[in-house]
Amino acid sequence: MKARACKREFSIIFLLLVVSVLIILLQNMKFHHAVTTIAALRVSINLTKNHSSCTFQPLSTEDAVEERLLLDSIAWPETPPLPAPVSLENTSDPAHSTFTILPRRGGQWHVGDQLEVMIEMCDFQGRPKKYGGDLLLARLHNPKLGAGVAGQVVDHLNGSYSAVFSLLWEGDAQVEVMLVHPSEAIAVLCRLTKEQPDRIYFRSLFRSGSRSESSICNVRLHPTQPLCNYTDLRTGEPWFCYKPKNLSCDARIDHMMGGYKQNIKANEDKLFNNGANMKVFIRSSAPANVTVLPENEVFSSREMYRGQFEKSPRSMEHWMKAFNFLSGQPEVKSSYLTPGPSGYYYQGVWRALGGPTVHQFNTPPAISQCLKGKVVHMYGDSTIRQFFEYLTQALPDLKEFDLHSQRQVGPFMALNYANNIMVTYRCHGPPIRFGKVPTSELRYIANELDGLTGGTNTVVVLGIWSHFSTFPMEVYIQRLQKIRRAVVRLLDRAPGTLVIIRSGNPKALTLYETITNSDWYTLQRDKVLRATFKGLNVHLIDAWEMVLAHHLPHSLHPQPPIIENMINVILSHICP
Repeated sequence: MKARACKREFSIIFLLLVVSVLIILLQNMKFHHAVTTIAALRVSINLTKNHSSCTFQPLSTEDAVEERLLLDSIAWPETPPLPAPVSLENTSDPAHSTFTILPRRGGQWHVGDQLEVMIEMCDFQGRPKKYGGDLLLARLHNPKLGAGVAGQVVDHLNGSYSAVFSLLWEGDAQVEVMLVHPSEAIAVLCRLTKEQPDRIYFRSLFRSGSRSESSICNVRLHPTQPLCNYTDLRTGEPWFCYKPKNLSCDARIDHMMGGYKQNIKANEDKLFNNGANMKVFIRSSAPANVTVLPENEVFSSREMYRGQFEKSPRSMEHWMKAFNFLSGQPEVKSSYLTPGPSGYYYQGVWRALGGPTVHQFNTPPAISQCLKGKVVHMYGDSTIRQFFEYLTQALPDLKEFDLHSQRQVGPFMALNYANNIMVTYRCHGPPIRFGKVPTSELRYIANELDGLTGGTNTVVVLGIWSHFSTFPMEVYIQRLQKIRRAVVRLLDRAPGTLVIIRSGNPKALTLYETITNSDWYTLQRDKVLRATFKGLNVHLIDAWEMVLAHHLPHSLHPQPPIIENMINVILSHICP
């Protein structure tokens, strides 16, 4: 009996030990999963605090860290909140603000020097502003010479700004400074993106036989009703539609722009007034032009210091610190400093300051000879479609093959059999504000790049920016990360492939355009685009500077002379 009792006790003890070990293992597994989740998982879209049934692929630790660094790098100065209802009295007023060209030691400017301008912002009462955050654009130009270059604007965070220009031609050079948005308007744009990221919404048509229904779609939807999940299996790009009441999710046949919900507060529209405080030039308190003499071979120490801009991106930052010390300005803590302009116009022709010399392909034979034997794939929004349209119009022998596509949407293909040239265009995947796009034609750029063989006869031109402006920056960053990985894979398997990326550009602004596609939104995404692809063997069409430096009005779709210069940049990369 005692033996049986002992045996039973040992059995119970053994069973308890096994259960304890299992519990410990399960706890460790949960802990490990939690740690992994904390380190690597991040919801792709931080839209609101409301719960959603939408699910997203987790970010890798590397992508999450990069995203955080990118967001920190574009942090904009905070603006004190305005009391309600909004009044313009304490906001930036271009009519009361001024800029001044700083005097130069020796009193003369030469080609190769830097022109320094101080901008002092005041409010509608004429009082100096005490904080920064305004969006200013600066240009140096000479209409007679067809010359122009963008300036580098630096925010001193106290109501004053500096604009620095490279002097690149002899003769007259006139300064222009424009207030795009006061800091108070940018605060509204920030708030709208945070509170109303779905103010642009989309629709899809569902059809089965004679039955059809329309449904709202977006990157993220509130789960007020069942959802159809169209997240791309390869890229993980999220997309959802509300499920039709009587049709299945498989019955979706197209995608289109749905509409726009405007919900700004009382009087906030006054902050976006074309005649008063949006895209308005600031006057000069003294002469706004200088005469530039031929290049001087004898430079002062400061000129020699400035001359290092192109050698090191940090040189501009170092010089600005020296400039701040000499001029009594506080140290710059919030600026987007670049090594200087990417190029400039002279006699209406874009001259690049880095990369290959920009040649002029002024005749159809010259363009055809450069493209001979090439396959050019274009992916992106309507600003990329402009390139396809330019080439098909400029080259009589480049015949468009009728794919029965809609003019706005594509896809398009053009062929020149004699010279073995093929040019294609395809719009990027959602979000995209086009008219009806068949679901079969909704393609993500990363997937399209993965489908290319590539090689020395393959050219890829892509641009993606305008349709992402109302969404949180995280959505755009993650799209670019996936495209970048596809570019890396393409260049790994076919190193001879030429990849060219177009940046965003300034545009004409109305209230609607501003709320949905402001230049500030574009500038922020332009910074992220450049940083994301920095260090890769890709080439940039600096559309931002090419539009800003030109005398033609800003436009979402730049006018033909600017597009011609961009085409010449592309062709010069193909045929250096």
